[in-house]
Amino acid sequence: MSVPLPKLEQMPPGAELSADCESVDFETLYERHSREVWAMCYARWMNADLALDITQEAFLRLWKKREEGEVIGNPRAWLLRVARNLCEDQAKSAFHRHGTQTQQTMNGLTARHDDPLEQLARQETHAQLRAVLQEMSQADREILTLRYALDHDTPALVEILGINATAVHMRLSRARQRLAERLKARGIEAP
Repeated sequence: MSVPLPKLEQMPPGAELSADCESVDFETLYERHSREVWAMCYARWMNADLALDITQEAFLRLWKKREEGEVIGNPRAWLLRVARNLCEDQAKSAFHRHGTQTQQTMNGLTARHDDPLEQLARQETHAQLRAVLQEMSQADREILTLRYALDHDTPALVEILGINATAVHMRLSRARQRLAERLKARGIEAP
């Protein structure tokens, strides 16, 4: 893929712009300096498209400074410095460090949130589960809630309930069995 290089107009020797550079129109500045700025960016990245993007950004910033009324005595040096800084910013950017993935990879990613139908189904299942839990004994509700809703492990349940690990496993097993029976009676499949 070939990107057209900016045109280079021959400058007469010693024609470095002085403090009266504001009298030089922007197009002339672009013609005089764009190739050198592009070459400096290309040497850094070895990517013609990126070099052209950075060159254009540098000239855009020059344009804005001139529109603000700022006098830039040496536009060549200013452009090269800005382009060099933009090259460094590109190297530090997260986009450059991490890059992008192919379209196939991006299409395969799932959203962090379920779609509305899945959310509704989950809410309905939770509502049914809460209704069944309300019908169960307080001891069964307590141990199921501590284990599955609050995600406590066996040592934590031993400490909270004040019983040994074997008793925790037995109570939990029996509570799960009773819950599964009640869900089945309602026509709800237990996971």
